[in-house]
Amino acid sequence: MNPSEPGPGPTTHFGFREVPAAAKAGLVRGVFTSVAGRYDRMNDLMSLGIHRLWKRYFVATSGVAKGDRVLDLAGGTGDIAALLHERVGASGEVVVGDINAAMLGVGRDRLTDRGLVRGLRWVQLNAEALPFADGSFDLVTIAFGLRNVTDQARALCEMHRVLKLGGRALVLEFSAVKPAWFRPLYDFHSFEVLPRLGRLVANDAESYRYLAESIRRHPPQEELERMMAEAGFERCDHRNLSAGICAIHSGYRV
Repeated sequence: MNPSEPGPGPTTHFGFREVPAAAKAGLVRGVFTSVAGRYDRMNDLMSLGIHRLWKRYFVATSGVAKGDRVLDLAGGTGDIAALLHERVGASGEVVVGDINAAMLGVGRDRLTDRGLVRGLRWVQLNAEALPFADGSFDLVTIAFGLRNVTDQARALCEMHRVLKLGGRALVLEFSAVKPAWFRPLYDFHSFEVLPRLGRLVANDAESYRYLAESIRRHPPQEELERMMAEAGFERCDHRNLSAGICAIHSGYRV
């Protein structure tokens, strides 16, 4: 049976397709293995560089402090980890976790080339079953990765579990665009421009078509806030960036 075709047992979405739930992690792994080497270049082209401002704001408002221990999930090519590393200092630690070995390799090599080695740890893992003890981290972040997780509710519960009391989880993710007039333009960019960029720059239109589709299948702001509350987080809220193109979600373990 083709793994992209639904079969017996539970299914989930992979972009606009329904696939066996057990197959999604492998399909996502294939997408990011394909784009790993050109991932950051494509992000710059797709967002005109704005993704870097989103990420800086995300970390700047995280409340992370010197000496904190942070888990950055879906840490990929290390953009968020590098920003966090500046803030936790020599006495802190940033653990970068990702399900994809190719993405981790790109990130580790890039940060090593910048001299960022001490206080960084790279772990290949599944966000739905984190290999850490309860109460291990002051902060858990995930940027543009939650929508690729098969069981998002389970991943949120795991994020809650590994936080210390008083710890905070932050989710930066593409979300539901708010102004109605802007949605047709955003859809054109997502479904017409992005796949063409993917074909020209990364020789991979299908992966970028999936990424655009995955954004549309991701829970909108209010639903994700509710999911975080159901996972046990308190003081849940969200803040829209760029008219809701993406949003920062926050919750605490208390």
